[in-house]
Parts: sequence; structure tokens; C-alpha cells
Amino acid sequence: MNTRACRMVGAPQSALLAARSLSLRLVGSIPFALLALAPGAVLAQAYPAKPIRMIIPFPPGGNTDLIARGIAIRMQEILGQQFIIENRGGAGSMLGTEVLAKSPADGYTVGFVSAAHVFNPALFTKMPYDSMKDFSPIGIAADVPTMIVAHPSLPVKTIKDLVALAKKNPGKLNYATSGSGTVGHLATELLSSRAGISMVHIPYKGSGQAITDAVGGHVTLMAATMSVFVPHVKAGKLRALGVTSVKRSPALPDVPTIAEQGFPGYEVSSAFGMLGPAGMPAAVVKTLNAALVKALQDPGVRERLASQGADPIGSTPEAYEQHLRSEIARWQKIVQQVGIKADIN
Repeated sequence: MNTRACRMVGAPQSALLAARSLSLRLVGSIPFALLALAPGAVLAQAYPAKPIRMIIPFPPGGNTDLIARGIAIRMQEILGQQFIIENRGGAGSMLGTEVLAKSPADGYTVGFVSAAHVFNPALFTKMPYDSMKDFSPIGIAADVPTMIVAHPSLPVKTIKDLVALAKKNPGKLNYATSGSGTVGHLATELLSSRAGISMVHIPYKGSGQAITDAVGGHVTLMAATMSVFVPHVKAGKLRALGVTSVKRSPALPDVPTIAEQGFPGYEVSSAFGMLGPAGMPAAVVKTLNAALVKALQDPGVRERLASQGADPIGSTPEAYEQHLRSEIARWQKIVQQVGIKADIN
């Protein structure tokens, strides 16, 4: 080997040492690279990696559907994945909620429920799921008061007028709701109990058709969350008699509360929230909750909800869990005291 070749093979020691150091660093980093590629880490980093199915346990066009869709549109922008809405109405919301309870707890199936979720344990002796144990609370989205409305042809303008008319015609007035066991049903039966009146309940399979019939005068009274009534009340097609919240709603500030009209302490509200199946990973729940809270901070979303009489909340998962527990206990007492019964429809 000539001198020149020897000089090439025996390249500068600094270069050899640098190469050897780089090699050691690369080898030393392999375990960390493998750790980063562990399945759990990939899932955590990637979520959501595909569209999310959102089950709404009511038919399209109702208050739960309208509120959920408006929020889902913003959430899918935040998360970068589409929300596929699936309406599964029936059985007092239990049909769709059962599907949610039995879905994989991987974060790709969530549900948007109403106050029926806390009413049902008090109304039905047998349920296909446990309203607490079978779900992972994600957060309260909004709270909406219930409203009792009348068709303009009915000669009543206030709750006092309605009570007086019902007392003169016991068992002859009919009122429609979006179904047995819904907030409209319980709110009206609670009022009837407090006022000592009797009216006939006409349950529909969702509020969409019920509102159509109410506006058309086929039914003269209806009770449901006020979000579905606001445009019809403002257009003069329905007459608002009273709201069930403690305070008047900014959406219709001229409509008095039922408590104001001779029934102090009367209060019924409907919290709409997002749930997942039991056992969802904490990181996934945190991601969904953050997206929900951020969506509810959007001015457009807040304005849309406010126009429907809804108060945006955006609670933590822990606060939603506490709300569910306390409301389930509260309505079990009310249902027993009032003697409300629900029929699956």
C-alpha cells in the first residue's frame, strides 16, 4: 500500500471519532424510537384518526338533534375529523342510548343526550343499561328551559288561564310532547300535580311532528324544551304561556316563568350533554371535552344556541358526572311524589 493510500485509509482521527459518536447516538436512540412507536402511544397521538359517530337518541328535527348538530359542526373543525350523525329515536331515548352503551369504548362512538337520561331510571323499572355505570361523561353542552305553548285558537294567554280552563274542563284538554318520559311530559305533569288539574298526554315519537301538529292546530297545547318553539313563538304561530326555569330566558324575555305565575319553587330544566361508552380512555375523554368546550366558546355557536333559548355550559367530565347523579336522585323523588307514569312509545 503506497503512502498516499495509507494517508487515505488512516483518515483524520477527528473524523473517525465523530462518525463513531454519531453511530453510538443512533444506536442509543433506537429503544426510545421503538417506545414512541408503541401501539398505545400511536393511538394517543393519532386520535381522532377517523370519523366519529355521534348517536342522537331522538328523531331528526327535534331540540336534541338541532343543538347537537350545531355543536358537532364546530367540533369536527376543531378535531379535524367528520362527525357522522346517527338518529336512533324510540323508547323514551333508550333505544339509541342502549346502542351507545354497547359500542366500543375507543372514542369513535359518542352520544348526545337530553334530560331523558336522568328521568328514565325513575320512570322505567327495567332498562337495558345503567344510566351511570355504562357511560363515560364527557361534558354538559347546554341547558335549556322547557316551555308550555298553546295554539292561538285556545283561549289562554298565561299559565293561570290554562289552569282555570283545565279546572273547568277536567280531563278534556290534551297536550302533546315529544314522547313519554321526556322533559315536556314531566314538566306538564309536575304542573298538573301542583295545580290540581288533569290533562291528557299525547306522546309523539319526537318533537318534529308534534310541533307541526301544534302549529297546524291539530293539538292545542304542547310542552318541550323551548329551543324548538322560539321561531314559531316569534312568528305568532304559537303562544308561549310560561317557561320552567328559575329565571326568564333571554331568547324570549317577555315570557314569564311558571314560578312567577303562582307556583313558587317550580323548576324544570334540560341539560344536554355528551357521553361515551363506559371505559373510554381518559386521554380520549379529555380530548373530546376540550373540543366541546372550545366549540361552545365560538361566538357563532353561542349565538345560535342563545337564539334557541339554550345556555351554553361546557362543563368538565367530573361536573357532568356529579350533575347526572344528583338529577337522577332528584327525579326519582319527584316521580314517586307526583305519581308520573311513562309508556314506551
